[in-house]
Amino acid sequence: MKLPREYNEFRISVPQEFENVFTHFYFAENISDISVTKTLLPTYQTILLFCFGESATMSTREKTIIGVDKCMIFGPVRQSFEYTLPAGCSILVANFKDDAFFRFFGKVPIEQSVRHPDELLEENCFTDLWYKLKKLDSTTEQVNHIIEFCRPYLQHQDTTSKLLSCFENNLLNPVKVIAEQTQQTERNIQRKQKEQFGYSLKELNRYSRFLKAVKIIEEETGKQNKVKWFTIIDECGYYDQSQLIHDFKHFMNISPAQYLKFQEEICNPKSK
Repeated sequence: MKLPREYNEFRISVPQEFENVFTHFYFAENISDISVTKTLLPTYQTILLFCFGESATMSTREKTIIGVDKCMIFGPVRQSFEYTLPAGCSILVANFKDDAFFRFFGKVPIEQSVRHPDELLEENCFTDLWYKLKKLDSTTEQVNHIIEFCRPYLQHQDTTSKLLSCFENNLLNPVKVIAEQTQQTERNIQRKQKEQFGYSLKELNRYSRFLKAVKIIEEETGKQNKVKWFTIIDECGYYDQSQLIHDFKHFMNISPAQYLKFQEEICNPKSK
């Protein structure tokens, strides 16, 4: 399905000061006369979504339909889901980076449930924020307003979280290295990772492998080349084709070949 010309979407980068809080903001609006449905790839991020105009809907893998009236919080996004913007609907999404959700909300396990953020804080501040955002004229003003709203509430990132966020050596065990650097037990590092980031390093490694495969597919189709599955298996560290298929089924509930066919309908925030 090709998107109607009246469907607009774009990313908004964040100021350098907030690059360790948000990866980016995402805006989409449907000013056509038909509903538009897209699939969001898993991101392993927690997202804060504001909806304006008509209510958007989300559909989980279990086919549960969730209406989004003003705002909602969701994540970490471990598996793909569909979202529909009816005619006259727009959304603005803040994508929290690494442990930023924990630093903002504290120890609040949401584990892929869809919640109104006011429920997490037991205050009406996000509903109030939505009314203020609705009155602003541009997306840039809205993003700036959200950033200023967040500023007083954010806790500083501790040393362990910084090391976990920045660790890039794929040949070393980050848990072991960081435990030695910070004179903590490996168990304590694993606990902090799960508690503050919302997922384990084992989960993240599997997701990173899957995302690398998706990136190669997108690059090859962008060049109009035929996708060589066994090259992807080799470059991404899969044992065989069945393991590659298993990861696509796990994260998206479709096969790699089906992903290739339906790429236009799938939103991949990590590739832009």
